[in-house]
Amino acid sequence: MLIARELNTLAGHRARLGSETRPLALVPTMGALHDGHLALIAAARRSGAAVAASIFVNPLQFGPAEDFTRYPRDEAGDLAALADAGCDLVWLPPLAAMYPADAATTVDIGGPAERWEGAARPGHFRGVATVVAKLFGQVRPATAYFGEKDWQQVQVVRRLCRDLYIGVEIVPVPTVRAPDGLALSSRNRFLTPAERALAPTLHRTLAALADALAQGCEAEPRLAEATARLIASGFLPDYLALVDAEALVPISAVPISAVRPPARLIVAARLGAVRLLDNVPVG
Repeated sequence: MLIARELNTLAGHRARLGSETRPLALVPTMGALHDGHLALIAAARRSGAAVAASIFVNPLQFGPAEDFTRYPRDEAGDLAALADAGCDLVWLPPLAAMYPADAATTVDIGGPAERWEGAARPGHFRGVATVVAKLFGQVRPATAYFGEKDWQQVQVVRRLCRDLYIGVEIVPVPTVRAPDGLALSSRNRFLTPAERALAPTLHRTLAALADALAQGCEAEPRLAEATARLIASGFLPDYLALVDAEALVPISAVPISAVRPPARLIVAARLGAVRLLDNVPVG
């Protein structure tokens, strides 16, 4: 497995991999890898591409009330996991390579970035779009793999590539879950044992709500009931919404039978000190 920590080294490794006449696939990560990340590596490998992963904890996507320094880091463990997974190249950019002192450009994005996470975390998607654009320019992949757990992020990155004519195909990979249904996340390690036992309630609530909507139930009262159940269980929801899967606009005011598929249920809820995200398709 090739490792690059400087742009010149990355360029040399990229040229070496390109000589094998395979396209290059990128899996962008912030490290603290788990089986969800490794599923992205596996999906990229199945495509026949040479696989690169990046590890960079991006300060630009953390808000002032979010603890950038607390985000989990385990470089040695991450590199070992990537080597075992068959990754070909790892890009570990220093902060100065991503954000030079004289850098003057960031990427603002509207559309699918305006609501939900965009409203709850102002500036978050500016940070995501900027770092993804930089990674695509540095690594120059043909494809990039993202997990569906962060559904809104996938749509934001797709819009970035479409609007700026960035020739990278975005490949979403289904959410990887623990046996009890909890979506895997690097932040799950911060749940207390009691919170970890309660956390799967979030997905169970979403799944039950999706089943009810698919059977023709009205969305608005069901969304309100599900939100109330989450609060009663100990969650503090930021939002629970039925949205258009691509545009991320709310569609809960109309019967599910009138919704042009696909639709998506999305949720963000705090459990203790941990903010959990999840989503499921509807219809």
